[in-house]
Parts: sequence; structure tokens; C-alpha cells
Amino acid sequence: MDMETKTDELLYEVEDGIGHVTFNRPQARNALTFAMYERLAEICEEVGKTDEVKVLILTGAGEKAFAAGTDISQFRAFKTQQDALDYEARGNRVMGILEQCRVPTIAAIAGACTGGGAGIAACCDIRIATASARYGFPIARTLGNCLSMANYGRLYSLLGPAKVKDIIFTARLIEAEEAHSIGLFSEILPDAAALHARAAELARKIAGHAPLTLRATKEAIRRISAKMRLEEEKDLILMCYMSDDFREGMEAFLNKREPQWQGK
Repeated sequence: MDMETKTDELLYEVEDGIGHVTFNRPQARNALTFAMYERLAEICEEVGKTDEVKVLILTGAGEKAFAAGTDISQFRAFKTQQDALDYEARGNRVMGILEQCRVPTIAAIAGACTGGGAGIAACCDIRIATASARYGFPIARTLGNCLSMANYGRLYSLLGPAKVKDIIFTARLIEAEEAHSIGLFSEILPDAAALHARAAELARKIAGHAPLTLRATKEAIRRISAKMRLEEEKDLILMCYMSDDFREGMEAFLNKREPQWQGK
């Protein structure tokens, strides 16, 4: 992008070679706006142009959420097939930029990590969390939409096909201990203070290691994972986002009622 996206809803600072990204909408459980997605992409691209930042830490403001998905009110503007395709294309572009960020990335997760937030965490190289953290994509009971093929591919690589179907079909959130046992979270910390201290300690340790080794390993794993991703997804996206069910799910969520699914 030629113009930098400015938003107080995503904070960024660099200290001693460690970049700190904070999703800063605690009143909305750090739900992601389109401007926040764009700013995250810009930061990752900025990091790639300098040697100043050695490691990037991503976290959410407060203790209730890392990021609770995309701000659903933004979907009310969807009118055409292109709106749906553009939304997923934006998400794929931002997630791809994060995944390819030149330096190692650490997601420090406290509270809810769902939807778009869970997608962002899946793109990070390491995920550590508090004991209260919960992870998942509850779209089968909220919006009735689907993930992009790239996001399904990332989850497939991280969790395997059976666990992906389990969490999507049941719309449940994985508790911290289960996430740790299946390798999704590498460490569990007792509270937010311990989480942030450990993230900083881990970042400093990684920052002291050979950067080319880290970069080569990160890119090699990304390439292996990418081999499993199919390109065609338009039919799946349009089936979900253009459905009556998606509109019903969005309105039900925003009006705090149960959706009435019709399968059309």
C-alpha cells in the first residue's frame, strides 16, 4: 500500500529489537476491523525492510481476548458476490504476509482466540497462552460462513484433518490444556503477567540466534504447508457468504438471538 493505515486500534512499538503488536479494542474483545488487518500487514512488510526487528510478538489488550474474530457489523455492507470474494482475498493477503514475515512471530494469547484472531495465531510461528485461553472457529453456530482454503490448509497442517473437523463441526473452543496437549500451544502460563514476561523472554532468546537459520526454517515449513493448499475456493465462499443462512447468522449474532438455519 502507498499510504500507511493509521489506527489506534492496533498498536505497534519496537524495543530492543523486539516488535510488539497489540490488538487494542478490549471493549470489543479485540474484534478485528478491516483497518486493523491492513495495519498488521503493513507492519509485517515494514519489518521485512529493516534489520532492526529480530522477533515480532502479537497480543491482545486486556485479558479477555487475543482477538475475537472480525467485527461482524462490517459484514452488513456485503451485497454482492464480489464483496464476499474481496473479503476472503483481503484475509488471504494479510494472513499470507504475516505467515511470510521475515522474522519469527510469537502469538501471546490470553482469553478468547477465535475466528480471524485464531487465523492470525495459526500464521504465527509459536503460540503461548494463559490457562484461560480458548481457541477455535465457532462459525457453524454463529455466522454460517466458511474459512478460506489457505486457512483450512494451515489448520490441517497444525491439527490434522480429524481435529479440524471436530472443532468446526462442533463449533467448540479448545481449552488451553487440550491445545497444549495437541501442540497448538507450546506453553501454558498461569496469567497474563506471566504470559507477557515469558513472551519477552522467549523473543530475546530467539533474537540471539542465527537469523538465516531461523528464516530458512520458517520458509521451509511454510513451503511444505503450502503444498497442501488447493487454489480453487470461489464456489465454497459464494455458497456460504451469499446464502440466506449467512445473513440470518449475522443478524442473529448482532441481535443476540439464536439463528434459524435453513441450509440455503
